[in-house]
Amino acid sequence: MKGIVTKSTGSWYTVYYNNGERLDCRLKGKFRMQGIKSTNPVAVGDQVNFEFEDGKETGVINKIFDRKNYIIRKSVNLSKLTHIIASNIDIAFLVVTIDNPPTFTGFIDRFLATAEAYSIKTVILFNKLDSYSDEQLDKLAMLDDIYTNIGYQCIAISATKNIGVDEVEALMKDKTTMFSGHSGVGKSTLINAIEPTLNLKTKEVSKQHKQGMHTTTFAEMFELGFGGFIIDTPGIKGFGVVDFEPSQITDYFPEFFKLKSKCKFNNCLHINEPKCAIKEAVESGEIAASRYNSYVQMVEGDEEHYRVDIYS
Repeated sequence: MKGIVTKSTGSWYTVYYNNGERLDCRLKGKFRMQGIKSTNPVAVGDQVNFEFEDGKETGVINKIFDRKNYIIRKSVNLSKLTHIIASNIDIAFLVVTIDNPPTFTGFIDRFLATAEAYSIKTVILFNKLDSYSDEQLDKLAMLDDIYTNIGYQCIAISATKNIGVDEVEALMKDKTTMFSGHSGVGKSTLINAIEPTLNLKTKEVSKQHKQGMHTTTFAEMFELGFGGFIIDTPGIKGFGVVDFEPSQITDYFPEFFKLKSKCKFNNCLHINEPKCAIKEAVESGEIAASRYNSYVQMVEGDEEHYRVDIYS
């Protein structure tokens, strides 16, 4: 029987089938994902085939169907392994906050590049609009300008004051969507605003450290009353990119990709080469310096220093 994985807790998976029924399933024996060294061979959003276990109220997953896409990052504790956050996504919503907690451009750009690499449409949601000072609103406007000019849809919202929520909901209708971002940016609060019947747990951000406290432990998919599904994901502190060759990274920055053919050298990495169209665009302000810094850090494999406040 065919179903969709709606929750993964490590060894057990909740499978949604028959338009509303759910069954806890485990994997059949040793299950290997071809070509993917992942800490989670089955991810939320996966379409699977399963069978019922005799005499039990559980099932066994015996097949994973090909994914149309997935969002992946390096595992936090096992740097050589990867973690698939979710799969088969129509739209990924990256929830960003200017403060409380801050979201740095290095994190945003790594997420966007990974989404580009795996052909996932991303919409940026600037949350907590109601709580910002004039200075913070200026920072929000600057980021909005950077990413809108690249071609990303950006929406300023307040999940608690219901500002912009209708616009987000309209994009979600009849789609499989995912909310991602740091702990404390308001993912669960936003889902509650969109689908109040879910009543997901929320917590305040630590005032001392300006970091969110985890309320979502595992990724989980929920059915929406107005059509479609939403995947709520655990807060991500860091975002290690996976298997990016330096020569490929330009392709995952849309504004770089448009200009790279104008560089003098076909194999230009846009760092030390002369007559580089991308470096010239950075100098002229056509490409944001923050985006170029993110690109260089990814090319150089810097996994430690991308959480830098570009505002100061």
